[in-house]
Amino acid sequence: MTTPELLTVPEVMERLRLGRSTVYDLIRSRRLPSITVGRCRRIPAWAVRDFINNELEAAA
Repeated sequence: MTTPELLTVPEVMERLRLGRSTVYDLIRSRRLPSITVGRCRRIPAWAVRDFINNELEAAA
């Protein structure tokens, strides 16, 4: 079993080309799933891919 890649908020910001506030808004609205490890917020890489795919489907 492989461990899913966990991304930091700055890494997600870079991948999505979005600002910090927007990424946290997506997390808060549950459009972008995340976990908290200690005091650190982590987003699974699959969640970023799913978010992109969902946005593309909604735009079509």
